[in-house]
Amino acid sequence: MKNLLPIAGALLIASSGLPEQAVAGENRQVIYGSVEIGDVSVFYREAGPTSAPTILLLHGFPSSSHMFRDLIPELAENYRVIAPDYPGFGQSSAPDAGAYDYDFATLSATIAEFTETLNISSYTLFMQDYGGPVGFRLAQSDPDKVDGIIIQNATIHAQGWNPDIVGHLAPFWENRTPETEAPLRGFLTPETTKWQYTEGASLTHRISPDAWINDQAGLDRPGNQEIQLEYLWNYQDNVAQYPAWQAYLAEHQPDTLIVWGRNDPFFLIDGVEAIQELVPDADVQLFDAGHFALETHSREISDAVHRFMAR
Repeated sequence: MKNLLPIAGALLIASSGLPEQAVAGENRQVIYGSVEIGDVSVFYREAGPTSAPTILLLHGFPSSSHMFRDLIPELAENYRVIAPDYPGFGQSSAPDAGAYDYDFATLSATIAEFTETLNISSYTLFMQDYGGPVGFRLAQSDPDKVDGIIIQNATIHAQGWNPDIVGHLAPFWENRTPETEAPLRGFLTPETTKWQYTEGASLTHRISPDAWINDQAGLDRPGNQEIQLEYLWNYQDNVAQYPAWQAYLAEHQPDTLIVWGRNDPFFLIDGVEAIQELVPDADVQLFDAGHFALETHSREISDAVHRFMAR
């Protein structure tokens, strides 16, 4: 059936009387919306035909759907592409912790309900950083909805972590105090946000300052640091779930594409190799990039995704 999609699209264009370029341009037009999920408003970006296979783009920290601004139009000609902002990020609402539980189990449940609200019955998951814990929870809870998975710098193995980063997180997880929180607050400063984009990147001239300026504007909102500390505190539960997510991959063998910045200061190549051991048929594409490889290699990653989806 998937092989019939290009033929059906060509017939639709012919019957509409519209030039092919006009239809392609309309598909690439990004639209913006928000839906109410429980007590939070979830903002999202969307493009592409609603009848096409869906790619669900799940962003990382400290970004939002903004990180996919270049990728969405590249994929939208052939696919329905949807990128939500998590509560506390981007344009989604950010209630205080008394009104929303900022943990990854709650976040994943929110995104699951978001997909149901938008009538998304199946999807290919594109997961970066925080998107990994969200996406793997979705996949584990309902494997039949997953057409494939795309992993960009999101580890599910302890050996995938840079030990220096773990050195900041471990004391915080073991005993949360103002003293152990202090290094984590350092992750929320303008200098660190810019560093996350530029560290390890070989083509820094391709990185738009809009990326880290947009992220920092979100972090600097009143009360947002406390929200981010709640997520960072709960991240230890993601590590506890690693064996279950590894078991999911080993059992279900989903079609898998890995697009990875090899110079990531957070997540190491060891994590890629560990995923390959679980899914030997995974397609692996490494780029001379950092944690946010899309900023410097959007076209290359888009090409890899097109090839993956076409197969």
